[in-house]
Amino acid sequence: MVSAAEIGQVVLLNGVSSSGKSTLARQLLADFATPWFHMSVDMFGAMRAQAQTHDLDDASLTEVLRRTRAGFHRAVRAMALAGNNIVMDHVLSEPWRLTDLLTVMADVDVVFIGVHCDAAVLMDREVARGDRPIGTAATQIQPTHHHGLYDVEVDTSAEDAQACSARIRQYLEQHPAPAVRAFHVLRRSNR
Repeated sequence: MVSAAEIGQVVLLNGVSSSGKSTLARQLLADFATPWFHMSVDMFGAMRAQAQTHDLDDASLTEVLRRTRAGFHRAVRAMALAGNNIVMDHVLSEPWRLTDLLTVMADVDVVFIGVHCDAAVLMDREVARGDRPIGTAATQIQPTHHHGLYDVEVDTSAEDAQACSARIRQYLEQHPAPAVRAFHVLRRSNR
């Protein structure tokens, strides 16, 4: 096990579906000087048996998705506690997800990144992807960003992934741990 000083850092990318989180995560991994991991809520969902998931009634599906996301939070924490740096890719569109992360990540340095994107661009991306209902992202905007506080905010419709990555890396360089982060403030206000 690692000492407290060796616990990995988590860069949490929070944004709606199709906002460019995964593209930004890949760019960050390419730009960081040391090895980082990309852990995505979509990757965790893809691990689940798909046919059986599609057969579930609404109440059962809601519970399976809740457990998947709660497990994802704890898996990211476990990787960080083992000394790994993580880029976490998530959609915090339900209040419990942020509340759970504030508790689960209490001993991990989390840098909270708001990933924004213009609604028209989101729709264009959804059409291009073809793997989700058109308009899903637009319905997620308010609940995903309702808490309002981030360490860094980027707009993937205004800047490319390289520019967004540079802004995040600049923040990390200028505010090394231990620093007061958005998660500290949100945790205090959530008590």
